[in-house]
Amino acid sequence: MSVTRTIADFAAGFAANEIPAEVTARALALVTDLTGSVLRAAHEADSTPAVLAMLGRLGMDSEGPCTVFGLNRHYGAAAAALLNGTLGHSLDFDDTHADSSLHPSAPVVPAALAAAETTGASGAEFLAAVVVGFEVCCRLGMALDPTAHYARGFHPTATAGTFGAAAAAGRLLGLDGDAMASAFGVAASQASGSLQFLVNGAWNKRYQVGEAAMKGLMAATLADSGFVGAEDAIDGKHGFLGGYSDGAEPSRVVADLGSVWETMRIGVKPYPACRYTHAAVDGILALRAELGPAPADVQKITVGLHRNGITLVGAPLEEKRRARSVVEGQFSMPFAAAVALLRGRFGWDDYDLLGKPEVEALADRVDVVRDETLEGLRHPFGATLTLRTGDVDHRLRIADPSGEPDSFPDHEAMATKFRTLAGPVLNHGADALLARLGEVPQAPSLRGWFG
Repeated sequence: MSVTRTIADFAAGFAANEIPAEVTARALALVTDLTGSVLRAAHEADSTPAVLAMLGRLGMDSEGPCTVFGLNRHYGAAAAALLNGTLGHSLDFDDTHADSSLHPSAPVVPAALAAAETTGASGAEFLAAVVVGFEVCCRLGMALDPTAHYARGFHPTATAGTFGAAAAAGRLLGLDGDAMASAFGVAASQASGSLQFLVNGAWNKRYQVGEAAMKGLMAATLADSGFVGAEDAIDGKHGFLGGYSDGAEPSRVVADLGSVWETMRIGVKPYPACRYTHAAVDGILALRAELGPAPADVQKITVGLHRNGITLVGAPLEEKRRARSVVEGQFSMPFAAAVALLRGRFGWDDYDLLGKPEVEALADRVDVVRDETLEGLRHPFGATLTLRTGDVDHRLRIADPSGEPDSFPDHEAMATKFRTLAGPVLNHGADALLARLGEVPQAPSLRGWFG
């Protein structure tokens, strides 16, 4: 049986009651985490007005049954998936899966939510679909070989995420294995996402993830309507893995399927920036707390990263030292390091430091170098750090950033992050929504669940 058909049968037919309880609970935590980002981005992301205007001008903003968090109205399913996906990724504060180097929730959860609200699925059915979507996109991301995929200029959250969104939506639409494989055949034609946004801090990255959510939903709906998609769309000669990578390993898609849950290997972000900056920020904050150096006393910071990290946050270095837009800041190791050293934190509100002389003076003292000792490891997100004060070099090696599965935040820490993001938008309503999200597993139907 082909890899495509094996993963399609799993997505369509794996019994919800066979998903371990801790996996379902982790999915709910990740849904809640994404919702906080959606809420804040609906009001503060610089790209949001343009996306809303586009939907209006194209007649895609009609009333429907589907929630978009942070907007005081409901949309049709396709627009809701697009908006929740775009907003969820706009702050770059959404979760990550290290082995696939992608953000699973932003494409998967919006597609699943739109499908659940359209069909009237229960909260338990919704969470099972989210888990299936996570498994599909993470496993495809691993099979692509993220380093090879990045080297060809692709953004795996948007490419592999389209299949994860199709799997989640297709399950809620009731697709069988044949129809799910057909949905993947459509998804293979839709999967797209370019790293070219890095050149000018463009808004493509967040939008192409929203598109992945919408296109996955469309692929599943086409299949449910009888549309015939390409066979063997994942592992065929001209399929997804062969077309998007020079080092694909198809067997990774199905290895230990249904017994090893990649959902449990998804981490959450403590900082609203590319995950490749996080380990170094952790180290700078730790040294700052231990040594108490004034920023003026720091002569130099040298950050060592995996080559994927250099591609995203370290090169070209002189441009990375002059981050002036939010996207440029999200993908600048020098900016993240400077903020952490200056303020002893790095949150969404710290983007007010963009372009400030004191930040750029510190960024000029940050070097970012490729550290080959960080390559060939299971996870690519570690960092090495040297902070020089006077004649002393303080060195740290941070194997994994905080928020990874081994240090996954507890319930209260997750609630605090949610309130930090949702509070300025909802005020006292943040706790009410948090409670409502916590009750999703008991919801008899998600249609109208969020008001």
